[in-house]
Amino acid sequence: MASKKDEPALTHIDAKGEARMVDVSAKPATERVAVAEGVVVMTKATLALIESGNAKKGDVLGTARIAGIMAAKRTSDLIPLCHPLALSKVTLDIETDKKIPGCRVRASVKVSGPTGVEMEALTAVSVACLTIYDMIKAVERGVRIEGIHLVEKKGGKSGHYLVTEAPSVK
Repeated sequence: MASKKDEPALTHIDAKGEARMVDVSAKPATERVAVAEGVVVMTKATLALIESGNAKKGDVLGTARIAGIMAAKRTSDLIPLCHPLALSKVTLDIETDKKIPGCRVRASVKVSGPTGVEMEALTAVSVACLTIYDMIKAVERGVRIEGIHLVEKKGGKSGHYLVTEAPSVK
């Protein structure tokens, strides 16, 4: 029989059931990396407009890339119990894909610190996808954001995690 110590627990909830920020002061600083991705689905015509660089609001992919990087740096301002982190690196790659049709968004975040950067990677992807949506919504109202998920996590006590199956994009 599993002991209470072996059972998974919500780390951001105290004994009274109230939200708290986890104390990471005793944890060693280690290199940590997280990768997340998501997809913005649109019509072929809207994708062609983005690829041509002629969208009314400007450079859709460049703007989304910068927005995602900025969002990673501001994650602790947006997610209440996230620790503010001095990120070492944030990359945001956006590829157009005619098969979807749409854009694949992938963020990689790195830090040397006591806590992981999964939320920063997920926030970067989310905001980049929202920025693409914002910049093309006047052209197409049926744009969808799908499949935002953690792809990989390295470092820390839990070690290496690699997603075995990505969420499907319809």
